[in-house]
Amino acid sequence: MTSPKRPESPIFVRTYDWLRWLLPLTLDFPKSQRFLLAQRLQQKSLDFYDHLVAAGRRVDVDENLKQADVLLEQIRLNVRLCRDMKLMGPRQYEHAARLLDEIGRLLGGWLAKQKREKGSNVS
Repeated sequence: MTSPKRPESPIFVRTYDWLRWLLPLTLDFPKSQRFLLAQRLQQKSLDFYDHLVAAGRRVDVDENLKQADVLLEQIRLNVRLCRDMKLMGPRQYEHAARLLDEIGRLLGGWLAKQKREKGSNVS
């Protein structure tokens, strides 16, 4: 069994970077969207981070990683909607997409490692 993931692990650092960038950005959304799309995007991003922390502490790792994966896809879709509604400029969208892609690769690596470890414990 591997040790818990530390908050300094790349996925935690990049997710924290995402939150630090996203939260101030969404405060500038028009009032009509601040309580709908902005709040939804903020909540899903914070929930994503919570699932990573729980998995890092070895609490229901498989379930928390699966939930994080679903949330990440929902975040991506919400970000795309923000771009299409002109709530994000092209450069902001590009930055968001790069961060989310990197977080997705890190999460995919963690999921693959978890699957390998689970497979090696079956024998």
